[in-house]
Amino acid sequence: MILPHIIALVAGYFLGALPFGWLVARSKGINIFEHGSKNPGATNVRRVLGEKFGQAGKRLGTMVFFLDAAKGALATGWIPLWERYGAAKPVLDQEHVVYLAILGLVGALLGHSFSCFTRFKGGKGVATGAGGVLVLMPLGGLIGFGVWAATFYSTRYVSLASILAAVSLPVSSWLIYRSPVITGVAVLIAAFVVIRHRANIQRLLAGTESKFAKKKPEEPAG
Repeated sequence: MILPHIIALVAGYFLGALPFGWLVARSKGINIFEHGSKNPGATNVRRVLGEKFGQAGKRLGTMVFFLDAAKGALATGWIPLWERYGAAKPVLDQEHVVYLAILGLVGALLGHSFSCFTRFKGGKGVATGAGGVLVLMPLGGLIGFGVWAATFYSTRYVSLASILAAVSLPVSSWLIYRSPVITGVAVLIAAFVVIRHRANIQRLLAGTESKFAKKKPEEPAG
């Protein structure tokens, strides 16, 4: 039964490797690897395109986030969906389906961060991981989103919000699911996100990390 594992991992990798951030920025004549933090993730795309194209550019950055999340969700969820609705007769037990979904998510994170389409450069896996987590452990994912939102709106640091949201996953997954497998995956995801943010952590400690500034209201003329 090694073939389904290979298929799940490889399909997840190529889904994750789709470089939406690079493609969206390129459509506006910008090589995202040469601007801002030189990262093709949604945060950098939104910041760079927002500076150049205003609200339209910011909306494109937001679109990149949802596209990256969608590929993580699809990489994680296509096998369970196929087993449930597409296969003439399900051939895998539920535990096996969960393992294949996990492999799909792992593949997507690796593909997003080391895309074969962009010379093995990529993002930090936050949006892609979030999409997969919402499929694999939806309640844990929603708690992680709550942690992200609370951290971001209180500090304006996207990186810190992403790190704390990732770290919350192992705790919430264990409290909710009590599954060593799911918790183990949550630990790996959290470690992966933290490692990918190691430069941000250094800047946070040094006080040089960039914030998302609040939009100041325009003063009335006269």
